[in-house]
Amino acid sequence: MIQLRVRSRDGLERVSIENPQITVSQLKTLIQSQLQIPIQNQTLSTNQNLLLSKTPADLLNFTDMANPNATLSSLNLAHGSIVFLAYDGERNVSGPRNFNPAGSFGRKMTMDDLIAKQVRVTRQENPHCELVSFDRDSAHAFQHYVNETLAFGVKRCGFMYGTVSETGKVEVDFIYEPPQQGTEENLAILRDPDEEKLVEAIGIGLGMRKVGFIFTQTISQDKKDYTMSNKEILQAAEFHAESGLKEWVTAIVKLEVNEDGGADVHFEAFQMSDNCVKLFKDGLFETEIAEDDDPKLSKMKKDVVVGVKDTREVDNDFFLVVVKIFDHQGPLSSTFPIENRITHVTLKAMKNHLDRTKSLPFVKRISDFHLLLLLARFLDLNADVPALAECVQRQTAVPEGYQLLIESLASS
Repeated sequence: MIQLRVRSRDGLERVSIENPQITVSQLKTLIQSQLQIPIQNQTLSTNQNLLLSKTPADLLNFTDMANPNATLSSLNLAHGSIVFLAYDGERNVSGPRNFNPAGSFGRKMTMDDLIAKQVRVTRQENPHCELVSFDRDSAHAFQHYVNETLAFGVKRCGFMYGTVSETGKVEVDFIYEPPQQGTEENLAILRDPDEEKLVEAIGIGLGMRKVGFIFTQTISQDKKDYTMSNKEILQAAEFHAESGLKEWVTAIVKLEVNEDGGADVHFEAFQMSDNCVKLFKDGLFETEIAEDDDPKLSKMKKDVVVGVKDTREVDNDFFLVVVKIFDHQGPLSSTFPIENRITHVTLKAMKNHLDRTKSLPFVKRISDFHLLLLLARFLDLNADVPALAECVQRQTAVPEGYQLLIESLASS
């Protein structure tokens, strides 16, 4: 007797199998009898992305278990393996579940019990964000550093700034990289409130705001069968909740193996579901994560209802809402050295940058967020920083006084 783990939109369940040499067709029959899901409604795959499918056409992309005569052993499925299951329709579960009579002859329900019964975790089909479009230069500057310098060996992150249209279209025009310490599995963000005030002042002058969080996954994570780990879910939910922006976007950058066996840099974008953000705000996420905890599952402090089950472990995919990705050419350049990286940015970098761009109008020469951030350290936060950023935003002539000050700083 062996058991396969079956993960569907309802969470993780188990199917008992007497003969490990059965075929996919026979497995579907067992799922029908043990989980009450009709064979004709089932789509199976060993690829977790099956659970992110939105349309019947999406399901056709998952063909690894499409052959009904393929044996489980030929698919490397054995005791304890995970199979992902997508299905249409509703499940009919016969009989009452976990029935406990209330009153003097049974267990009395406490207020906590009643509240827990009302906390349901469901999938959110549609994002509040219509799409996210990345400025090509800023996206390239972020991924190039992670790929060429860090070799996707440690995690890296940034906060995305840009605009949100009335229809929910998010445009990312620059990425601020805060002080941080990344390892293969963890990302510690050493937030600097004073620096973030400068970033916000620049953003206001540019007519932009913080619109999302971007982070990388390492090569070692590529071998794990999850979209986001429980630690990443916690971090993303925290920033989404902090933002108060319903269109807030979380982006992942990672390496993926292409058809030729090489590696391509790949961007994915999500929103954390309303359900996820509320659970985080309500303090229901277990924030202490042990080394042996399954990274695919987020732990809750109380029972929640997923599908037809009461559980304290929720598949992370339940919290993700896929967002479409586009790109555009934004108003800023991204050629100036970027803050909080291995190499410290100095005023000498400003001189080199200004010398290199002599042929351009002065406002064009300073139209780079990372240069403005260095300048902001020497300017008045409330007056000079927004005023200079507004010149960049409007592409108007920079007042002579500012121009002389910038040139003087660059020469010092």
